Amino acid sequence: MTRPVLVPILGDQLTRDLAAVRGRTKDDTVILMMEVWDEATYVKHHKQKIALIFSAMRHFAEELRHAGWTVDYVKLDDADNAGSFTGEVARAIEEHSPRLVSVVEAGEWRVREAMDQWADKFACEVEILRDDRFICSQAEFDEWAKDRKELRMEFFYREMRRQAGLLMDKDGKPEGGEWNYDSENRKPPKDGLSAPERPKFEPDAITREVIELVEERFGEHFGSLENFAWPVTRDEAEEAADAFFAERIECFGPYQDAMVAGEDDLFHSMLSTSINLGLLDPLELCHRAEQSYQDGKAPLNSVEGFIRQIIGWREYVRGFYWHQMPHLRHANALDAQRGLPEFYWTGETDMACLADCIRTTRDNAHAHHIQRLMVLGNFALLAGIDPHEVQDWYLVVYADAYEWVELPNVAAMILYADGGKLASKPYAASGNYINKMSNYCSGCTYSPSKKIGEGACPFNPLYWHFMHRHRDRLEKNPRIGRIYSTWDRMGDERQQDYLDSAEAFLASLEPARPGWARND
Repeated sequence: MTRPVLVPILGDQLTRDLAAVRGRTKDDTVILMMEVWDEATYVKHHKQKIALIFSAMRHFAEELRHAGWTVDYVKLDDADNAGSFTGEVARAIEEHSPRLVSVVEAGEWRVREAMDQWADKFACEVEILRDDRFICSQAEFDEWAKDRKELRMEFFYREMRRQAGLLMDKDGKPEGGEWNYDSENRKPPKDGLSAPERPKFEPDAITREVIELVEERFGEHFGSLENFAWPVTRDEAEEAADAFFAERIECFGPYQDAMVAGEDDLFHSMLSTSINLGLLDPLELCHRAEQSYQDGKAPLNSVEGFIRQIIGWREYVRGFYWHQMPHLRHANALDAQRGLPEFYWTGETDMACLADCIRTTRDNAHAHHIQRLMVLGNFALLAGIDPHEVQDWYLVVYADAYEWVELPNVAAMILYADGGKLASKPYAASGNYINKMSNYCSGCTYSPSKKIGEGACPFNPLYWHFMHRHRDRLEKNPRIGRIYSTWDRMGDERQQDYLDSAEAFLASLEPARPGWARND
């Protein structure tokens, strides 16, 4: 009998078009899928994140079996679970005696490091294939980045548009004459702004079994499972995509930066979990968005904004991650040393914006990109919170967070910890920005119009405190340096009032208890 090919499929590779599966025959292949303890616990992931990944894996394994594939599936509580990818592959090699292990490259550095050792550890041949679900290979990204003094997503995005042919006219020019319509996508929320509810999926027997497992084994982890309603199969993910393109893409662009208390999803697609798991093909979604524009069902600014997030930003941060690893993990250009405040875990703060963003994070394992960047991230930046603690928090709490996408967004974009390699300026803002782009401030204890002292929005003195302590680095930045002329006009007494107000607030922060993010 011919020895089979062993194909390990990771929890974020749930597609039958995976490079390691494509072209294989069902009678000559053993698919290996593993729920391993190391992956569930290297940080204390949100309960919904663990449940989502395990449920999607189990559903995908059933789909493969029904299609005639042989699947060796290891559940978390199986007696012989080795607890690591390498250990489970070793067990499967012993059981199935494959002639070849064929696997698609891992998305995260630590897993790929382990994979790179398999050829020396195992007696059979090992091949590691490129993850061609991404348009841009790492070699192509590195070539693009070579010799550039600055890496900017906008120029990379244009290359991706040309390569994919999305929103391009017959002359090779961008549709509508512009590459980027971001200036049309910054509308503040109008009174009563609400969006059609996204599809929510009732847990079936498989998902209920996983939820029970998660509550039993990870009960102390952050988050709630009460609202679990994520798509866990390709069919459910397609239904979620259908609803977005039918009901929400029209307003997605204009209101993508808006924040409304209690409106957790607004017009966002809510498809990132399905894309990152492999249930949806990102390029297919971009073509669907383009078709919406061509059919007159969505305006160009909404469609371009959606496509830019996927083939622009998503592809860019993935390339940037591998280009900058492993040192990106340890970057701290602003020497931020403050511990993460306890309220990031409890949500117990009088700041209405932070409280609402943490609430939706806890209840849904999700907050949209402006909540992550300009509320939760902005506070961490201004307060000088240790990047490593912030990185752990973001990796723990969001269902769509994998290190390759989380780390560049947090370390480089949110915290400017890489010193400006990814972002041209820190995304620092006072309370005025949050007041403009949300309705949070109307119900808050603090006032965005009050600058210092009792009742002042803490973002106001924290903003100037941040600018003051990083003047040497930021004053020459052409996108932010001119703010220092405003600071200088205040005079010494007013400046000191801002600094004292910020210091008093920072001194009042209760640090997070140890052990929330990692099993130390």
